[in-house]
Amino acid sequence: MFKFIYRYFHDIEIAIESLVSNKLKSVLTALGIIFGVAAVIAMLAIGKGAKQEIMEQMKMVGVNNIIINPIIADKSSSSEEGEKQQKKFSRGLNMLDVDAIKETLPSVKRISPEISFTSNAMLNGVKYSAKLVGVSNDYFYLYNLPLVEGAFFNEYQEKNGIQVCIIGANIRAKFFSKINPLNQYIKFNGIWLKVIGVLQKTNVTLTGFEEKGVNVYNDNIYIPIQTLLLRYQNRALLNTKMVSEVSTVSFFGGGGMGRIVINTSDATSKTETNYNQLDRIVVQVNETEQLATTTEVLSRMLTRRHTGVKDFEITVPELLLKQQQRTKDVFNIVLGAIASISLIVGGIGIMNIMFASVMERIKEIGTRMALGAKKMDIVVQFLAEAVLISVSGGFIGVFIGVIMAKLIEQVAGIMTIVSFFSVFIAFGVSVSIGIIFGYSPAKRASERDPIESLRYE
Repeated sequence: MFKFIYRYFHDIEIAIESLVSNKLKSVLTALGIIFGVAAVIAMLAIGKGAKQEIMEQMKMVGVNNIIINPIIADKSSSSEEGEKQQKKFSRGLNMLDVDAIKETLPSVKRISPEISFTSNAMLNGVKYSAKLVGVSNDYFYLYNLPLVEGAFFNEYQEKNGIQVCIIGANIRAKFFSKINPLNQYIKFNGIWLKVIGVLQKTNVTLTGFEEKGVNVYNDNIYIPIQTLLLRYQNRALLNTKMVSEVSTVSFFGGGGMGRIVINTSDATSKTETNYNQLDRIVVQVNETEQLATTTEVLSRMLTRRHTGVKDFEITVPELLLKQQQRTKDVFNIVLGAIASISLIVGGIGIMNIMFASVMERIKEIGTRMALGAKKMDIVVQFLAEAVLISVSGGFIGVFIGVIMAKLIEQVAGIMTIVSFFSVFIAFGVSVSIGIIFGYSPAKRASERDPIESLRYE
């Protein structure tokens, strides 16, 4: 047994000596494998990172969420459809729509209206631009926003519009870096708000989804929506669309009839008019399978409630993200295929070099066989050379691939994740290539006639 092992171990020693004596040729032969393995690891790391980023984004936009956004009317539009809709009256997205959705759709699990605007938060002379967002308590569950300390709004605070707030991580860092923010007060747009909670910081980027209802949570200040309607703005109290279409309003009072004349010059303004009480409504359904049907029912229901005026749009961020994931998957498959081709090219290079090596060492092969070496000894020797080149190239390729993945993340800002699976696959393929592409030259070397080999000039 030991004699058998020693015999072939000696063949491997001869292979190592041959590679060491031809360092430059060995390195050049291994280059194809090195860059092939590095490319595969880097591409798989990009794909893994993209998938992880999509999964994090799905958590951030909420599972099974449907977002209803208003379409702000553009008065400069002169299209026939626009003129028809201008003749109809719609109060826009409002709290009554929220109540109707709650009462009508059994598939709805949670719902949160939302109003937001950007202004300055101030404390002790420090000013910081932030977004104030009026929401219901369901909002934090819809978007999976955990607290690091404090509490969410209670029923009393929501119902009575109490001046309390929950702040994002950047707001805390700006104003409360040295003190506990709980029960402290912060002024936003001239009104003091009591801090009752702090959201966990998120590092997930959601570029391209902000207009679909996905906020930069770290810079937000959240208050109950009733607080925002009572203390800040309520567009439903003065419907600009109604006012712009009426030139005079009659009223009775003091025993007589009076008349208020309203300037209608705004009706011809070339600006957009937002007459919606709410900036968006976020609806969460119980099951993913209910997304399509619920979206269709919501569209019909809101169109009817808005007297046929299509002044809203419905978006399902999860479906958009899944479509984006499918696109990235196709892209990653293409990148992986290109990287794999370089591995195959490297394997072909090994085979060509080994064939050339066989031709160069015909006398060596004949001498070994004349001294008693068997065909298997010759196969093991040349196969070991091919495998050693591919294995060493694989190790170097793994190292370069990990560095490439980190550089891509740092330079391009793309999330990359190097997994054990990708390293195992790339290295395993490199070893397999050494065996597959090295066997044919090794077999050819072993089949040469030793007498002809000794006579070869």
